[in-house]
Amino acid sequence: MASSSADTAPRPPLPPFTRESAHAKVKAAQDAWNTTNPEIVVPAYTKDCIWRNRGVFCQGHADMTTFLRRKWAREKNYRLRKELFAFTDERIAVQFWYEFQAAPIDNHAGAGDDGNTGDGHYRSDLVPGQWYRCYGLEDWTFAADGRMRKRMMSGNDVPITEAERWFRDGVDVNTVDISEKHW
Repeated sequence: MASSSADTAPRPPLPPFTRESAHAKVKAAQDAWNTTNPEIVVPAYTKDCIWRNRGVFCQGHADMTTFLRRKWAREKNYRLRKELFAFTDERIAVQFWYEFQAAPIDNHAGAGDDGNTGDGHYRSDLVPGQWYRCYGLEDWTFAADGRMRKRMMSGNDVPITEAERWFRDGVDVNTVDISEKHW
């Protein structure tokens, strides 16, 4: 990824957060992740950002980019919704749901011949062709420039049928009515 002035410019909204600015930060992250493009997602994080995504640990832009490429090679038709859960001056907690269809392991996406990516992201529990919904929470900590410096994610995948999908093509994920049972 080439460095540019956009890589160093502040990323508003900046901490300390208000309810409105925290909500805007959550929706900006949602929109970026829904592109499934690491070149759009990664600049929102500090260059030394620490991630825990389930049992996978990453640090820095190169690790994050590799992780996201592998993730989205395995999780096709990815659609995400994030909602503000709680916030303080420089921290935001997010509840999220995303749906995807599992793809076969793509050895060209960074996995070795045995399908193991070497970083714990080998998702042997996913059945190719099966739809899943992930339910999860994230804990974000921000630097003064508005970039995320730490992201901790916990999520659980639930197999769903095509008919159970919420986030179909063409549906605005923000307008889907998610019942209290799923919050």
